[in-house]
Amino acid sequence: MDTAALTATAEALVAPGKGILAADESSGTIKKRFDSIGVESTEDNRRAYRQMLFTTPGAADHISGVILFDETLRQSADDGTPFSKLLADQGVIPGIKVDTGAKPLAGSEGETVTEGLDGLRERLAEYRELGARFAKWRATYTITDDLPSNYCYEVNAHALARYAALCQEAGIVPIVEPEVLMDGTHTIERATNVTAHALEALYRALFDQRVYLPGTLLKPNMCLSGYSATTQASDDQVAAATLKVFGYCVPAAVPGIVFLSGGQTDEQATARLNRMNQMGPHPWQLSFSYGRALQAPALKAWGGKPENLGAAQAAYAKRARLNGLARSGDYTPEMEAA
Repeated sequence: MDTAALTATAEALVAPGKGILAADESSGTIKKRFDSIGVESTEDNRRAYRQMLFTTPGAADHISGVILFDETLRQSADDGTPFSKLLADQGVIPGIKVDTGAKPLAGSEGETVTEGLDGLRERLAEYRELGARFAKWRATYTITDDLPSNYCYEVNAHALARYAALCQEAGIVPIVEPEVLMDGTHTIERATNVTAHALEALYRALFDQRVYLPGTLLKPNMCLSGYSATTQASDDQVAAATLKVFGYCVPAAVPGIVFLSGGQTDEQATARLNRMNQMGPHPWQLSFSYGRALQAPALKAWGGKPENLGAAQAAYAKRARLNGLARSGDYTPEMEAA
């Protein structure tokens, strides 16, 4: 294992002022996104949409890496340049989603375990040949009065650690994503407790399976009130609660935490990341790995029409720039109207 190379890639992904674009939507998810703008989810439309994002002028100033779907990693731009090379030529690191999705957890109704370990060693070797330098695996945890169970915490932590070890063997930086889903009426205190349990199980498994932590990144949820809760925590409360749990549970050897946006609005995801960075310094870089919160305005502006390319790229560039500013606590809500 080339630990120096793994560390260098992980640190480059959380370089100051930069974060990660998650463009790894599954076929089902990208269809829902396209349905919302009345565009058919064909392979060529998906390629055209992602090409629009990857060729946005100035985006590389704020985007360090892009997580791709298997189909996208194999696609090329109009001029024949593979997307992985198109990104790398801009100094943007190509990554790849490698799990095959969350499936029902046998013996525990209402819970899931993420699959995809079978054949992963061989797939990782192929992905590296295709240009991928980091990967992502997502586990999900549902909050109810009784869930998650310890069983769910443990099996997902084990799978995340197995995936991470195989990635590092292949010279690929693993992003581990234990996502506590914020659907429900739970309090922010309950979300914080569940997030802590998921992280504790994860880092115990990573240690047991000999994963090199400086060559990894963590992609977690922020700690929020349930989306249907009567009382919603403020941005300051979200930032403080999230930092508290990560301070307890995430080793300082981890170079960076790249938050997912979940069901937050674009502005909330940016403002809360900004507030956490204002509360620093921290032992890790606090960055972003946003999908919808970076893409939603661009998707709407694009609408599947080539003549809207400029407006769509401007919308994406704006969100990339504002999240880049949030990396240093320099974002203000007034910038949204600029």
